[in-house]
Amino acid sequence: MNKTVMAIGAHIGDMELTAGGVLATMSLNGDQVITVALTSGEKGNPKDMDVETYRKQKQNEANAFADLLGGKSIVLPYDDGTLVHDQKISFEVADLIRKYKPDYLITHWKHSMHKDHETTHHIVNDAQFYAALSGFKRQDPPHFAAGPYYAENWEDSTNFKPYHYIEVSQEGYQLWQKAIDTHWFAIHSSSFDYKAYYEALMIVRGREARRKYAQAFEVLEHLKKVVKSSL
Repeated sequence: MNKTVMAIGAHIGDMELTAGGVLATMSLNGDQVITVALTSGEKGNPKDMDVETYRKQKQNEANAFADLLGGKSIVLPYDDGTLVHDQKISFEVADLIRKYKPDYLITHWKHSMHKDHETTHHIVNDAQFYAALSGFKRQDPPHFAAGPYYAENWEDSTNFKPYHYIEVSQEGYQLWQKAIDTHWFAIHSSSFDYKAYYEALMIVRGREARRKYAQAFEVLEHLKKVVKSSL
């Protein structure tokens, strides 16, 4: 049966880079892909573009990426760099989980050099909890989404240890390469070569997993329980 995956990032482009190969592969397999950005990531604007203009450009880029994957992009109206972990936004994300009923959640690891990434980690964990409990009365009925799976991000590397390796198909890798080109910063940033880094990382993780391409994810300790009936 086809699945639905919801990848929730602090900024437009976060999940498209760190989980994009997996998202592209899933889309080609008939699964539904939903990207959610809590902010537009507009404060990374090019020097010749003002913040508000770049905000709109980023939102168009998010839609373009999702369209190429046959998916959906959702961008919440919070400001880049000032994201706050509170019940208001946690319930907003929980409402999205209840509305779209994803089978899996992907988001940021808990340690990062970027405060918005750490904040998003805690928001999504709370949202998963709120979405699943029937005691919280909202517009839609409760829904449990598995995970969250925490994507590998060069900015979130502190204590990140790859646990799940998910294969990225050749076709998924090529679709991701095309889709990520819709994001200006991924190929034009003067501070970091994002596309090249994640291309290389997919190759490295793929070789580690005895595959051609893969992306790696962490999970919380209580999910690292592998039960076998025998050796």
